[in-house]
Amino acid sequence: MAKQEKTFRPKARVPKGLRDVPAPLVRAEANMLARIREVYERYGFDPLETSAFEYADALGKFLPDEDRPNEGVFSFQDDDEQWLSLRYDLTAPLARYVAENYDGLPKPFRRYQSGPVWRNEKPGPGRFRQFTQFDADTVGAPVVAADAEMCMMGADVMEALGIPRGQYRIRVNNRKVLDGLLEEIGVGSDANDRTHMTVLRSIDKFDKLGRKGVELLLGAGRKDESGDFTKGAGLAADQIARVLDYVGSGLEAGSADRKSVLEGWRAVVGKSAIGAEGIAELLEMDALFTSAGYGPDRIEFNSWIVRGLGYYTGPVFEAELLLETKDENGNPVRFGSVGSGGRYDGLIERFKGIKVPATGFSVGVSRLQAALQMLPSDAGVAVPDVVVVLTLDAGNMAGYQAMVTELRQAGIRAEMYLGGSGMRAQMKYADKRGAPVAVIEGEDERAEGMVTLKDLILGSEVSREISDNTEWRESQAAQVTVPRAELVAAVKAILVRHGLHRA
Repeated sequence: MAKQEKTFRPKARVPKGLRDVPAPLVRAEANMLARIREVYERYGFDPLETSAFEYADALGKFLPDEDRPNEGVFSFQDDDEQWLSLRYDLTAPLARYVAENYDGLPKPFRRYQSGPVWRNEKPGPGRFRQFTQFDADTVGAPVVAADAEMCMMGADVMEALGIPRGQYRIRVNNRKVLDGLLEEIGVGSDANDRTHMTVLRSIDKFDKLGRKGVELLLGAGRKDESGDFTKGAGLAADQIARVLDYVGSGLEAGSADRKSVLEGWRAVVGKSAIGAEGIAELLEMDALFTSAGYGPDRIEFNSWIVRGLGYYTGPVFEAELLLETKDENGNPVRFGSVGSGGRYDGLIERFKGIKVPATGFSVGVSRLQAALQMLPSDAGVAVPDVVVVLTLDAGNMAGYQAMVTELRQAGIRAEMYLGGSGMRAQMKYADKRGAPVAVIEGEDERAEGMVTLKDLILGSEVSREISDNTEWRESQAAQVTVPRAELVAAVKAILVRHGLHRA
């Protein structure tokens, strides 16, 4: 007897570092994006969409994970044997777009864009290989007023999302100040130098790893919790001490006025011309913040803000949530950075051969959304409720369809049950969908020209207070029968009672 071949069945699993997003989170994200878009539009930015794929050489090599395959980028060869890569952010594609359409664009060119980006990095808690960003950029503006505008807009975005003032901070630094520090301690100023970038990326991890972790990265290197080893910058002990003294000054930044912070940084940059230039730019930004009413409780200068991407050339900034909360297991959670940006005057030059100043701000949508879900405020997003019309008689599908259509035309989100189960299963379905109302029309109701509406929200509340079946059967508070012609008005009344619809 021939041996029967085993049927291959692929394992149902999402790829490592990726995730599926269920309906409530999709809606929450859409709501959040709408609020951010409103702020960007108010500042005069216009929308743009760029391709998810770019030629690999157009993206450049700016990611901090240089020890990862493809240097952090997902790539493949097309039929022409040219390398294509999934975009790792929205800024590099913008640079390509501006270079390609340079002569026809207004200068400055102001655009916003939201969309997924991909990074071939080691995944971890809250860190995915695909995530959504929402950027706004100004290209062709050499003045630091453009950078200051990005910081103020970032603060406005936080508050538009319902994050209370005092629970977030826009933290600002300048790559030129950091270059001045490295110049003073004898580290090369070339941004493409490995030691230079390793020092900057080590500082950038201060809020996550603390002083000791950064000290290890500035020296020989550090082994993380998984056992992976990251090679350090290899600085000498006195160099490490000077870097840590500077970074440590950021611990008190939130309680000091911005001018005082900059006075402390003057000693750090010493006689470095590039460092002095960075401080002068921050002084100008401070004047703009002050004139617009953005105090240090909203925007501060902070020494450990670096940004890990290699293309930043001037002011850099991060939007950080300061509040702490707890996860479902009761463990403390601090959200940290949920947005970032900075000046990148050399990125478009790669294509054009001329300096094209640019600056931008990017919201990390996925991370910020996770934070908003845990905030006890208006920042959370209510899920729109759907009224479910039960289909108890297969011969009356047209009648049920008419009900659903009437509800939808009245602005009520509604669906007709399309499964093949009986009433009990249909009611369970309505509960699972979070429906506030179930519409029931059986043969008896239809013969009398009536429909029954079950208020599932009130029913849930009543059920918690009722102790036996008799009391439940006698309770009619959660159920009402109305004439078929009054279906829409009666459903609206229930929704209005629960604050789910406007009267």
